[in-house]
Amino acid sequence: MKTIDRILYRMKREGPVTAKMLAEEFKLTTMGVRQHMLGLEEDGLVDFEDVKVKVGRPTRHWHLTPKGHKRFADRHGDLIIQMLDSVEELFGRSGLDQVVERRENQTFEQYQAELAQAENLEEKLQILTTLREQEGYMAELQRDGEDFILIENHCPICHAAEHCPSLCRSELTIFQRLLGKDIQVERNEHIIAGERRCTYRIKKS
Repeated sequence: MKTIDRILYRMKREGPVTAKMLAEEFKLTTMGVRQHMLGLEEDGLVDFEDVKVKVGRPTRHWHLTPKGHKRFADRHGDLIIQMLDSVEELFGRSGLDQVVERRENQTFEQYQAELAQAENLEEKLQILTTLREQEGYMAELQRDGEDFILIENHCPICHAAEHCPSLCRSELTIFQRLLGKDIQVERNEHIIAGERRCTYRIKKS
């Protein structure tokens, strides 16, 4: 993977970053990283915000622009949208709802089989995170006190979900069905709403 692609991937997955952080992580000079960032800025893929610190000059934090985020968009998004449009045109809204429901049930059954051997909530979420990572969601799991936070830094169905919001609702429903009535799943951040990532707070009811 080229250095520029590694930088973009790092920003997509982790969010805003400084040139110093990138230099240390990728074993590059700070000057070299800054040159990469200026090139990416010229291409419209990144932008920056200068953050004030207590002592010295402000620290420059780089982040992806909307164009930068689109570099990671699903390549098959347009095809999926065309298919969804065709389904709705041929079979109406109810036909489209049936397609979404069928996808939800298939995904649920696949995940349920994978989670069958898990002995507790944390093990279930670790397996679920791995499954989502394999599907391209750039997923990670964090602990927040007694709660868990499932983070998805990318959404491979984002383009289609913007066109068909029921796909997003279906994702949340799948998580809730998998974890059961005693577990509460809340979506706190949402890519479709313009945020950088999707996050789900998962806690016992």
